[in-house]
Amino acid sequence: MLKIWGRMSSINVKKVVWTAQELGLDFQRTEAGGLFGIVKTPEYVRLNPNSMVPVIEDEDFTLWESNVIVRYLCAKHSAGQMYPTELRARFDAERWMDWQQTTLNPASRAGFWQLIRTPPEQRNAELIAESNAAVESLMATLDAHLAQHTFMVGERFSMTDIPLACEVQRWFGLPQPRQSRPAIERWYEVISARQASKGVLDQALS
Repeated sequence: MLKIWGRMSSINVKKVVWTAQELGLDFQRTEAGGLFGIVKTPEYVRLNPNSMVPVIEDEDFTLWESNVIVRYLCAKHSAGQMYPTELRARFDAERWMDWQQTTLNPASRAGFWQLIRTPPEQRNAELIAESNAAVESLMATLDAHLAQHTFMVGERFSMTDIPLACEVQRWFGLPQPRQSRPAIERWYEVISARQASKGVLDQALS
């Protein structure tokens, strides 16, 4: 049985859980990180020396880094479907997954932490404004892409849609106004109706 370590309040754990559900895998998830602790214990550090979530144990193989885990599971269980095998399609998928992790997520992090995990009286309005401006610009890029494609990579749902949808769910859940993005909204409505996204995209931010 696949073992997943991490709390569901983590965007990165959400990606992995959704992927496992999408693939129909039998898995066991153990709460870790945040209020649950565990990640600093010697046993956990042996799994992930970074003391972060998520981590998976697939029999005798241990893996960390959320988008890498998504790729691994899809390559193992859905090659040619959720994991594109044609070279250009694969690296188109890889590109957007890297963009989520290295560009969109860092831009959104401050706004999320200030609006969701910081008490109102301690919030920094300047940090929120800076984060919002950066994310709105990136959402315009994403909206333009999805205006030309049904899913992130062409006309079929793939591994790439999972991390991007988790990021959009977080953006949509912030208690503040945002610009309308028709293509993203159309795509997200389709994505969030998938049965495997239940318990992930339908959860309140925390």
